[in-house]
Amino acid sequence: MAESSEKESAESMLADIEKKITEAFEIFDHESNRTVDVREIGTIVRSLGCCPSEGELHDMLAEIEEEEPTGYIRFEKFLPMMTHILMERRYKPAPEDQLLKAFEVLDVEKKGFLSQDEITKYMNDEGEPFTQEEMEEFMSAAVDPDRGVVLYKDYVSVMAVEDT
Repeated sequence: MAESSEKESAESMLADIEKKITEAFEIFDHESNRTVDVREIGTIVRSLGCCPSEGELHDMLAEIEEEEPTGYIRFEKFLPMMTHILMERRYKPAPEDQLLKAFEVLDVEKKGFLSQDEITKYMNDEGEPFTQEEMEEFMSAAVDPDRGVVLYKDYVSVMAVEDT
């Protein structure tokens, strides 16, 4: 009996994951033709709680893109890949304490905040550079409107996604 309820539980989990993926995909399937613009895949993947790097995202796209790239990704190819990623719990976001430590390393003067210039410099000079759009999105979310700086202790609690 226990074995069958375990199997039902796994099937139920799989059904939930596939439902989440389908709903996320459909938001960007503007023409309701079971395809989305290849440029939307990163947003869809991140909306599902995964945080792949640009390189990892590029590898994912290479796996599901058509032989002849069309600029669109078909749902039939996206669903099995994304299901596999979610089942394996890949590309999980960093926990809050890890994010906080990263900001503290950048805050060499231990001020408790980073200026927009400092953030811009780190985000463009270290690791994978951010696009202008990503920079604007980050700044609009992270910069304290009253002080014009990133109060990173407040921001990491917003940024961290609790593992459910």
